[in-house]
Amino acid sequence: MPENHDSVDALVPADIARKAEMIGAQKVRMDFWRLLTLAVLAGAFIGLGAMFATTVMAGGDGALPFGVSRLLGGLVFCLGLVLVILGGAELFTGNTLMVMALASGKVRLGEMLRAWAIVYVGNFIGAVALAGLVFLSGQYRFGGGGVAETALAIAASKVALPFMQALFLGILCNLLVCLAVWLSIGARSTADKVLAILFPVSAFVAAGFEHSVANMYFVPLGLLIKGELAGDFSALTWGAFALSLIPVTIGNVIGGAVLVGAVYWFVYLRRREA
Repeated sequence: MPENHDSVDALVPADIARKAEMIGAQKVRMDFWRLLTLAVLAGAFIGLGAMFATTVMAGGDGALPFGVSRLLGGLVFCLGLVLVILGGAELFTGNTLMVMALASGKVRLGEMLRAWAIVYVGNFIGAVALAGLVFLSGQYRFGGGGVAETALAIAASKVALPFMQALFLGILCNLLVCLAVWLSIGARSTADKVLAILFPVSAFVAAGFEHSVANMYFVPLGLLIKGELAGDFSALTWGAFALSLIPVTIGNVIGGAVLVGAVYWFVYLRRREA
């Protein structure tokens, strides 16, 4: 069914697949500096969502049930992907959908891996830079130190995850993130795109899944502020942070590239290519 550009309805899944394939082919051919700059922006945008979520979940001394607190954090964390999608930035986890263009022969493996590497590095720069700005602003001291306590608890929990658990939490996370991106591709209006993002992203945050780019903000912020709070945070180190990113990143690639991108390519584009 061909895409009808005059329709106000959302695209049907087959048209979303063709559009995702086209977008992937366009992205891999961006010049280095444009791609890197957009990736830095995306890292900072996700960091803003993470900062919002940390603030909302801070303090309260257990006044809210665990699930309610996580839901509120997830809803406001959506700010990050809303800014990425509507602002036109480049996010590593969403870009795992480029495998659709790869499977259709629209791009080469080397081109896709180059784009992934540039975007991953750019996301890292943007997220860590945002963590640095938050640290310099002293925002983490608000709420009587409750924001700092929550930020440190989040950071410490992430570096403490066993490899396999982090891997599967990463898979489940990017399954939902890429479904959010997939739905937003089919949306026609700004409101449609925001609503498409809202529930998948809030679900992954509420459930406690692991997003590599969000962790590039959460953990560095914890590392920057750990000296200001009492407690044993000796396990929270830059080395532990680097190691913790490995299983989460692999899981994110599997969740997005395999469970979303490859599956939808198989359903909607494979027969055409064959």
